[in-house]
Amino acid sequence: MSERPPSLPTAAFRRQDEAPDEQFYQQPRFVTHIDEGAIGAVTGLYREVFPVGGRVLDLMSSWISHLPPEVKYAQVVGLGLNRAELERNPRLTGVMVQNLNTTPLLPFPDASFDAAGITVSVDYLTRPVPVLRDLGRVLVPGGPVAISFSNRCFPSKAVAIWHTLSDAGRLDLVQQYLEEAGNWTGIEQLDLSPVKNGRRTGDPLYAVVGRSTGPVAVSR
Repeated sequence: MSERPPSLPTAAFRRQDEAPDEQFYQQPRFVTHIDEGAIGAVTGLYREVFPVGGRVLDLMSSWISHLPPEVKYAQVVGLGLNRAELERNPRLTGVMVQNLNTTPLLPFPDASFDAAGITVSVDYLTRPVPVLRDLGRVLVPGGPVAISFSNRCFPSKAVAIWHTLSDAGRLDLVQQYLEEAGNWTGIEQLDLSPVKNGRRTGDPLYAVVGRSTGPVAVSR
C-alpha cells in the first residue's frame, strides 16, 4: 500500500536535516511549543472528543500531553523520541520510544485504544500514510484521532511540503493523509485559534479529526 498520497512526489517529504531523528531529539526540551491560548484550544478539543475513562494514545508525545486536568482516563500511553521527556510527563501511564519515520507500525494490538492525539507534530512525519493507517488499526472502531498543529515548527525537521502550504493547505494535507490511509471516516477540519473581541490572539491552532473504521483489509 502507498506510503504517501499519490499526488505527492517523494521530494515532498524530504527535510533540510535528514540526519537520524534520534540525534536531533536526543536532548530533552522541557518547553512548550505553542502559547497558553493554543494549548487551551488543544485541551478543549481533547475534552470534547476523547471519552472519559477511555484508553488514550498520545502519539509523538513529549513531557506534557495537554489533556484536560479534571478528566480521568483508564490509560494514557505516550510514544515519542525522547525518554526523559516522556518520563517527566505526569499523565502517562506507559511510555514507548520509537521513531515513526523509520518504523511506522505501532507496537500495539488491534483496538488497544479508544482515542489518540497528535499534537503539533504531524509536520515531522515523512511516512504519514502508513502511520495513520496503523493508528486506525490500534483504535477501536469509531475511536477518534485529533491531529492539531499551529504555525510553529522545527524548520529543519518539517517535511518540505509543509513549508509551501498555507494554514488552509495544511488542513487539506492532513485530511488527505487520513483519506489515503483508507480507514478513517467523519473527517473534519477545525480552526480552533483563540479569538478575543472578534480578533485572533497569539498562536493559531488548527485540527483535523477523524474516526477509525478499524484495520484495513489486506488483499491476497
